[in-house]
Amino acid sequence: MDFESAIVRKAAWRILPIIMVCYFAAFLDRVNIGFAALTMNKDLGFTASQFGFGAGIFFLGYVLFELPSNIVLSKVGARRWIARILITWAILSAATAFVWNPASFYVVRILLGAAEAGFFPGIIFFMTLWFPAQYRGRMFATFNIAVPFSTIIGAPLSGYIIEAMNGIGGFSGWQWMFMLEALPALIMGFVVFFYLPETPEKATFLTSDEKTVLMKRLETEKNAREAKEKFTIGSALRDPRVLLMCFIAVGLVMGTTGIAIWMPQFVKEFGLTNMQTGFVTAIPAIFMALSMILVARSADRTGERVWHAAGPFIVSALGFTLAAFA
Repeated sequence: MDFESAIVRKAAWRILPIIMVCYFAAFLDRVNIGFAALTMNKDLGFTASQFGFGAGIFFLGYVLFELPSNIVLSKVGARRWIARILITWAILSAATAFVWNPASFYVVRILLGAAEAGFFPGIIFFMTLWFPAQYRGRMFATFNIAVPFSTIIGAPLSGYIIEAMNGIGGFSGWQWMFMLEALPALIMGFVVFFYLPETPEKATFLTSDEKTVLMKRLETEKNAREAKEKFTIGSALRDPRVLLMCFIAVGLVMGTTGIAIWMPQFVKEFGLTNMQTGFVTAIPAIFMALSMILVARSADRTGERVWHAAGPFIVSALGFTLAAFA
């Protein structure tokens, strides 16, 4: 292992665990809304349409505040802004436990989306401050492992809380679920603020020589990139590559979000308990975690990106199609 690789590995062991737990917390609230519906809809008298609208309107707040959030992030720094995002969304996620009608549900969901806006791009931006392009594929894949693990752990946990804590303290199980599962985001907000170094230059765990090597490599890549094309928000929004990636992202999020929101209710129709529903819902996420690791390693080893991205999309589309006939 050369000196640069050793530095990157050292940084990864310090940075990635924090990022992964943050990302786990982010997707935990995508998982738990689907489980809340198992009992919340009946308690509050929500129809499937009202629940679906409320679950989906989260993304209205997310979209409206995504760009402003990232502009602020570039001004105040990734560490501070990511910490703010985590703390405010934890508060609003917990507040979902106290909605009482469709209107209050919609308001909290919009505010939750606004609070969480900018988190994923902020994490990506933060990663570019630390890891040279050569290593980013495996780094992105590593922290993205938190997505399937949020389901592997969060689905059974949500089912357990709904069943085991129902009625305790006068709260329904779904209310306890929202309150308890907001805690990881709240805790990680303070962890990020106090323990996540903004840049390699400010890292206390790197030696002076290690900082110099890593910062020089990152600066060289930045200068080479800017020499080709100076970045502006306007040019990014007009770039066909960006528009194509947006289109791809829409397809990806439609699938993953639809599964997260509705799968618990589909599975429950097979006559399972809430806890059993949680375990069954976690099964696809196990295969997701395995494929993410294998595909990312293959992509970094071969340098090929297009089919490593397109292939999983094709397999997923086939899976969705077959699920319609299950």
